[in-house]
Amino acid sequence: MGREEFFGKLATMDETGLKRALWNLYWRGSAALRERIDSELDPDGEGARKRPLKASVDPGAVLDEVSEFAALARSGAYLGGDRRVSPRERTRWRFTFRRLARNAQEAMGVEDHVGDGVEAMEQLIDLACETRGYDYFRSEEPLEAAQFVVSDAAALVWCTVKDHAAFARFAERATPQLIRWESSYGWTRTGFGPMRERERSLAQVVDGLLQVSDMWVAFADRYLEALDAVSGPGTARSERAGRPDRSERASELAAWHLLLFDRLKDSEAEDRLDRLSRHPALDGPELSLLQGRLAHHRGDVSGARILVTAALEKLPGHEDLLAFAAQIGAPLPPQAQNVLKRWPPDRRPGARDHPPTVTGGARLPSEIPGRRPVKEGEAVRS
Repeated sequence: MGREEFFGKLATMDETGLKRALWNLYWRGSAALRERIDSELDPDGEGARKRPLKASVDPGAVLDEVSEFAALARSGAYLGGDRRVSPRERTRWRFTFRRLARNAQEAMGVEDHVGDGVEAMEQLIDLACETRGYDYFRSEEPLEAAQFVVSDAAALVWCTVKDHAAFARFAERATPQLIRWESSYGWTRTGFGPMRERERSLAQVVDGLLQVSDMWVAFADRYLEALDAVSGPGTARSERAGRPDRSERASELAAWHLLLFDRLKDSEAEDRLDRLSRHPALDGPELSLLQGRLAHHRGDVSGARILVTAALEKLPGHEDLLAFAAQIGAPLPPQAQNVLKRWPPDRRPGARDHPPTVTGGARLPSEIPGRRPVKEGEAVRS
């Protein structure tokens, strides 16, 4: 109801009816609603009862339950063959996931215990990201079943940390998570469905949190340090164990790297782009595209053309590479030329009203990398 309609309804009630309605709201409403009514009845606060609000969740208990849920899922307990999870709970895992996500969000609002809620939500995000490649639950589309939007959860975590800690602490915590969580095609397996439609890239989330240039520079420095950490000793072993390789990592973070390029070029912090374009944690055509953009920005058109042409040899249908090649006049390999011939004219690079894509979009199921199912009783490394 609008204001006028609401007051029109009230006009038909006598004083007794109004009092009864207000009492029902006061008696059956939440503690926050009772506080609001108290303040309306006693604006000066004199005589109002001062009672501390009791949190509806115990943040520590929420964190413990989330940790146990994640451990059981990774061990294969929700797939069967483990008495720690009952057959009924195996079919109701999605309701448990939703409840834990709600509890974690509520725990993040409990003063003096924000950290427990944040850590609980981070664990759920880690688990959600892993469901793209591992079968933890009996579901073809786990995140659609759990109604969990990774980008919304990550935004909530980062906003909370940023509000309750110094910016340096926020950047230190968020940058490795950005590397670990970002997904250029979203987090659902098929790329379709209501949850996929609500997703946005984590690059967009971070873009909304960095308001001034100094924040961008500080965040870029922490990001490079986080890349250093994933390119240290043991990186090759981690890649063999199923974690992203350098080319895949560069692809997932391509939108974020484009944002960094746009924010840091022509600034005193442009040297960070040099470190980024040569970083050992990244490789592949997406890195070549970044190197080509940087070379072209600095007037090395010939070098940019060589980089883009070589990248198109590996990804002849990559829209951003094709668009940049058209922009700088780079020669196209035969396969890329064949791809363009099959595209409708309005989709070809240079066509009006068709800017190059940044984050990609929904992929066909056949384009999504295969996943390895978890065997019963098998523990999967996180």
